[in-house]
Amino acid sequence: MRADRARNVVSHVVLMFGVLLSIFPFYWMVVMASNTTPDIFTYPPKLLIGSHLFENMGKVLDNIDFFGSMLITVIVALAVTALVLFFDSLAAFAFAKYEFPGSRWLFGLLLATFMIPAQLSLVPQFVTLAEFGWIGSLKALIIPGAANAFGIFWMRQYARGAIPDELISAAKVDGAGFFRQYLTVGIPVLRPGLAFLGIFTFINVWNDYLWPLIVMTDPNKLPLQVALQQLNGIYGTDYSMVMAGALMSVIPLIGVFIIGARSFIADIAAGAMKF
Repeated sequence: MRADRARNVVSHVVLMFGVLLSIFPFYWMVVMASNTTPDIFTYPPKLLIGSHLFENMGKVLDNIDFFGSMLITVIVALAVTALVLFFDSLAAFAFAKYEFPGSRWLFGLLLATFMIPAQLSLVPQFVTLAEFGWIGSLKALIIPGAANAFGIFWMRQYARGAIPDELISAAKVDGAGFFRQYLTVGIPVLRPGLAFLGIFTFINVWNDYLWPLIVMTDPNKLPLQVALQQLNGIYGTDYSMVMAGALMSVIPLIGVFIIGARSFIADIAAGAMKF
């Protein structure tokens, strides 16, 4: 009993230490955003939250169209996430539960794309979108991200273990076609995997900087991360204002993560009760 109790204490201490390590960068962001730039460079550094947070947030709003950029980012992130959830889960369901000519070869080709650095596709994508006349529009941010190899791989692996073949066979006996099987059998079982993929995709799109910087040419239609970069001055930077902008951009992500994580855990628990 004492040994078990000691192990439990050690486990809790290690977990608490890990939690503190994870929270500290966010806390340090709040500290820098709530102080002045000279305060950030003092030694020893200040570890307490200052009183200039709202002043620095006001500077952010004065220098960039923060809420306009946030609206653009929300639209793009929601659109890309919805498209990824649909197309990736649809392809994954086909790869996981159907054998068709060339399926293994296609899936192997899909996995091979993981070895290609994303930076190598920037120029071909830009040229293609320029031919379509989409440069500078939201379509240039949404359409290229409508599906990705990671999402298909993740959902395919999840579907193989989560969807029993007996359910697919029963649906076929009832006369259900592919899309009906996908909607009535696949989607309800895949909800935990979709919740994770949705959170992962939304956060990635929200934080994307390089691709929007390349394709968005209108200074009045910049996503949030590109707009925040304008807070950096040429001859000097107000780092407290920059950190306040970063903090303002992170707050919506925290809400998305909390809501998505709740759904993710609830769906896993419900699935465990069913099986």
